[in-house]
Amino acid sequence: MEYKKEEIMQMVEEGDVEFIRLQFTDMFGALKNIAIPAGSLSEAVENQCTIQIAPLEGLVQDEDSELYLKPDLATFAVLPWRPQQGKVARFLCDLCKEDGSDYETSPRYILKKVTERVKEQGYVFEINPECEFFLFHTDDNGMPTTLSHEKAGYLDTSPIDLGENTRRDIILALEEMGYKIASSHHESAPAQHEIDFTYEDALSTADKIMTFKMAVRTIAKRYGLHATFMPKPRMEVNGSGMHLNMRLMKDGRNVFCDGEGGLSREGKAFMAGILSHIQGMTAVCNPLVNSYKRLVPGFEAPSEVTWSRTQREVLMHIRRQRGGELNLELRSPDSSANPYLVFALCLAAGMEGLERQMEPSAELTEDIRRLSWDEKLARGIQALPENLSEALKMMAGDALVREVLGERYVRAYIREKRSEWKGYLAQISEWELNRYLYQI
Repeated sequence: MEYKKEEIMQMVEEGDVEFIRLQFTDMFGALKNIAIPAGSLSEAVENQCTIQIAPLEGLVQDEDSELYLKPDLATFAVLPWRPQQGKVARFLCDLCKEDGSDYETSPRYILKKVTERVKEQGYVFEINPECEFFLFHTDDNGMPTTLSHEKAGYLDTSPIDLGENTRRDIILALEEMGYKIASSHHESAPAQHEIDFTYEDALSTADKIMTFKMAVRTIAKRYGLHATFMPKPRMEVNGSGMHLNMRLMKDGRNVFCDGEGGLSREGKAFMAGILSHIQGMTAVCNPLVNSYKRLVPGFEAPSEVTWSRTQREVLMHIRRQRGGELNLELRSPDSSANPYLVFALCLAAGMEGLERQMEPSAELTEDIRRLSWDEKLARGIQALPENLSEALKMMAGDALVREVLGERYVRAYIREKRSEWKGYLAQISEWELNRYLYQI
């Protein structure tokens, strides 16, 4: 909802709001903030609040020692899980320089730049994400574990679904903040859950994912649980993804539909654009060392660049709905990813496909798990990167990714993520000890 400054000031005063959080997202998708008393609101809405960037590893360092927080007034919301006397509200903020110009390596700005360019062509990119997470027990010191007494599976209900009450309170809190929730359910793995939004434009959806993750963690803690969006916290079960249901709207019509219940030429071209760049995008869609433990065969997540109308195990699934509607479901991203960057890359890649009238590869019409490595090779089926190091190399070699994110951003991102990868390589795992210690 769009607010004017005067309306914000009035709501804060009349609503007994005492503190306001000015929140922003760093390059890795971590939500940061500073808190100000309500008396400083007038300065905040005039973009006068600053942050020091030197201590922040998740911002690209340059000659600017501090940045200004520019609240997006449409994101004003009271946090319902905070005290009802002396309430706490928040804004999501853009970052700008002293002269008022946008900080070009801000993830939110990167997405806004892409969506505004597409809007000039008459398009609106809408997304409905499926965000999965685990609810685990904490130990006697309140520290997180990967333990759960729960044995529930896909779509199970209470009493076997021990997280049902937590999910309910999460949804109630989000609805109080004005969010529209489509559905929620227990996922396939024990202690795994999913809450689905409704379709909204890409920027609004990215904003809501950031708030959603904060709400999930906060409310889970009230139940003595630890909520994690780690892609693969347990080896023996499915990991957690962030499937993206996408549609491109023009003049109120979904251009992916051909009017007869099938995928339009525009939809195929948009999909082809994403498929052609997905390997270079993977370091952003799957940004952690752990992300690639999820993208292995046998656990439902895709590991090859494939698409299908009928097969669910593919990278891009064409989902039909009643009334002739359909959407593209990208199934590789996980919830550790920065949604602003993922959406920006999906949109830019898709639009390149649309502008160049690209054609996708052959549709996969059979279960890919039944194909041997040689059969995949013969069909020209490409694999997603197998680890973070491979993904970073493909990111560096993708011109569209470098253009969308910016050369400075890509260099800084790769530098930080290579350091993460090297730190992982230096570790000795329990698997290695079990495999080699007694045999070599």
